[in-house]
Amino acid sequence: MTQHNSQPKIIPNRNRISNKKPERKARGLSSCAEAAADSSKSMASSSALRELQRELEAKANDLSKIQKGKSYIHICVYTAALESNHQVRKKYTIQLGENELVLKELDLLSEDANVFKLIGPVLVKQDLAEARANVRKRIEYISAELKRLDATLQDLEEKQNSKKETILKLQQRAQALQAGKAKA
Repeated sequence: MTQHNSQPKIIPNRNRISNKKPERKARGLSSCAEAAADSSKSMASSSALRELQRELEAKANDLSKIQKGKSYIHICVYTAALESNHQVRKKYTIQLGENELVLKELDLLSEDANVFKLIGPVLVKQDLAEARANVRKRIEYISAELKRLDATLQDLEEKQNSKKETILKLQQRAQALQAGKAKA
């Protein structure tokens, strides 16, 4: 009886293409140093790229928090600026217009005219000069509040633009590192 070996023979494939880079021929210590320098450069650039990407993500998160008004550091300023700045500004603008009309009406009155001020449910007689002074003070206060709101909004916009510029610079650095890595 002849025995048949049912297991196939394994023959090494010598025509197989290797993904390995061809090895450098040893030329002494200088080639080893060059190889070490090349590997350390690539490791340094890849670690720098990773660090840059982490920093970019952090800055992008900061920007989105500011835009949404949820920055935990300055939550009061950003929330007020983003959620209610326009509403408060609208309210003050209306009040400013009304007070300017009242001042014009008071200027049209003669000096002997009777002016009354509503205090609770009672009308109280008031001097014309005193009424004008009160309205002018109110106009000054409202104007100052409008300026403050504008400054708050401008500050917020500057911070957003600063974050955007920082992110843009980080993206450009990341692209430059990737381009430098691709060339190497």
